[in-house]
Amino acid sequence: MADKRDYYEVLGVGRGASDDELKKAYRRLARQYHPDVNKSHEAEEQFKEINEAYEVLSDADRRAAYDRFGHAASQMGGNGDPFGGFGANPFGDIFETFFGGATTRRRTGPQRGADLQATIDITFLESMFGTERDIEMTRQETCDDCHGTKMRDGATPPRCTVCNGTGEVRRVQQTILGQFMTAQPCTACKGEGVQITDPCPTCRGRGRVTRGRTISVTVPAGIDENQTLRLSGQGEASTSGGPNGNLYVKVRIEPHELFTRQGRNVLMSIGVNVSQAALGDQINVETIDGPTAFTLPAGTQSGQQFRLRGKGVPQGQDRGDQIVTVHVIVPRDLSPEQRELFERLADTMGSEIQQQPAHRSFFDKVKDALGV
Repeated sequence: MADKRDYYEVLGVGRGASDDELKKAYRRLARQYHPDVNKSHEAEEQFKEINEAYEVLSDADRRAAYDRFGHAASQMGGNGDPFGGFGANPFGDIFETFFGGATTRRRTGPQRGADLQATIDITFLESMFGTERDIEMTRQETCDDCHGTKMRDGATPPRCTVCNGTGEVRRVQQTILGQFMTAQPCTACKGEGVQITDPCPTCRGRGRVTRGRTISVTVPAGIDENQTLRLSGQGEASTSGGPNGNLYVKVRIEPHELFTRQGRNVLMSIGVNVSQAALGDQINVETIDGPTAFTLPAGTQSGQQFRLRGKGVPQGQDRGDQIVTVHVIVPRDLSPEQRELFERLADTMGSEIQQQPAHRSFFDKVKDALGV
């Protein structure tokens, strides 16, 4: 806790700052250090620090505990006081438990807006080299006229007098089985801790409006099937002054007629005739970069694989390889001239069958070496 900055210093306000001054300072700093706006490495940590400071200082109980005990208050009771959640009077809940009555519990700070999801389809080659996509979507955004306060002209709503701004009411009831304590959202303010006495006419006191948006998505090179991209702050606006939610975009990749992917490598197959396999040949092989010259060595066997270095999946400054599997195509229908040539070739090669050794696994070879 010693390395934490003072919350008032984080927001740049004095210790006597009003709720309205705190809110204005928070919004100004949140816009300045939001990760979607500020791309510096320190922006995300500063944004978290600003949210933490505002969450504490915007709550009356937590602010009072912080003013008295500093950062140590967060290590004490549930509401930040040294009596473990009994409030200003350490015996208050004890008396209310025995004699009945009502008490209140603090309301949590600003909550992040809801997250949204979307799905995009891209081609195989777009997944290799990256692309841009636009997503049409509808979301809840902060009202421009009230700036999310829900009051006309952005005025600060007064604190609820029923729950004293906590948003919850806790009651102790006497029954034949004993005392039972229940906690329910405040019905007067619907759990918000404030009362909207003069609603904003644009959003009708909701603080948010529904808008259609076109969101541009940058798909990075080398993305794989079903990976999800996170667009911070592109979700829905918060209802309590917190940061926006995120937009999560799932990527689906259309299959390619020639290529498949295996990790960082691109796989493909080619067919060659018997003479090419036996004598070798200079051929062109398709890659994701276009055709490239390849020397097929003499004596190539069907099923043999060759590696084209640096022709695979791009990943930063590096790339995987392309694995080419060669299949020797034996002709089914021969012309008379071709049949004569094959018969002459068969006479020179003989008709003896070459016996192939049985396949032995790695463990079989280990047993042989150990004499097992």
